[in-house]
Amino acid sequence: MLVVQHEDGAGPGLVGERLRAAGLDVRTVHPWRGEELPRSLDGWAGLLVLGGSANCEDDTAAPWLPRVRALIHEAVTAPAAVPVLGICLGGQIMAHALGGRVVRRPQGPELGAVPLRRLPAVDGDPVLGAVPEGALAAQWHWDEVGELPPGAVPLLAGDDCPFQAFRIGPRAWGVQFHPEVLTGTIAFWAAADDVHVRAAGIDPAAVVGSVRDVEPRLREVWGAVAEAWGAVVREAVVRRHARVPVAAPPGGE
Repeated sequence: MLVVQHEDGAGPGLVGERLRAAGLDVRTVHPWRGEELPRSLDGWAGLLVLGGSANCEDDTAAPWLPRVRALIHEAVTAPAAVPVLGICLGGQIMAHALGGRVVRRPQGPELGAVPLRRLPAVDGDPVLGAVPEGALAAQWHWDEVGELPPGAVPLLAGDDCPFQAFRIGPRAWGVQFHPEVLTGTIAFWAAADDVHVRAAGIDPAAVVGSVRDVEPRLREVWGAVAEAWGAVVREAVVRRHARVPVAAPPGGE
């Protein structure tokens, strides 16, 4: 499985931990260090695109973004769709690459542990279908998806962010929150972004505390989601070898 990590301190975390525990071969590429991304997804079982501070359209700050967009497009549109999970920036890149729109949040950043709401289409979803109403998720974003791509199905929302999770086709998911993140990473980000967080009128210590207080529940809920996405990856490999057609989940294309 290919993992795209955009910057230091923003690795696969809990998601990578659960995928490895499930027996998947997780290989992380660090393009900001000069590591080359593959030209195609031939031979890759899945694609996990992580978060980062760059804007999804800023090819100057992150010159590898065109290749990431191409890989996402390939994964979603290929006859044998490759499972994709885009987290925060990764989900924004997915939305932008497939015809959606990403905007700067006029109300300022969304940070810390925030409750989510289930939307009707999440029922039966193979990855997010078991997420409970009101589940808390770690947030760290100044940008967000303002308009979903054509055919995308919204799955989870928040009171302050309408598109917290969406699905495109049978095997591609984008999330605005950070299922991979626990207290240590949030503390690292809070220290690195201290000036910007305080400028937004937010106490970095309170943000870290909001995640620390619910870390056991975050591990439970989002660890299970990581395992569910890993199961989709394994099933896709089996189907690819057997050449079995892909069926769409209920509630969308």
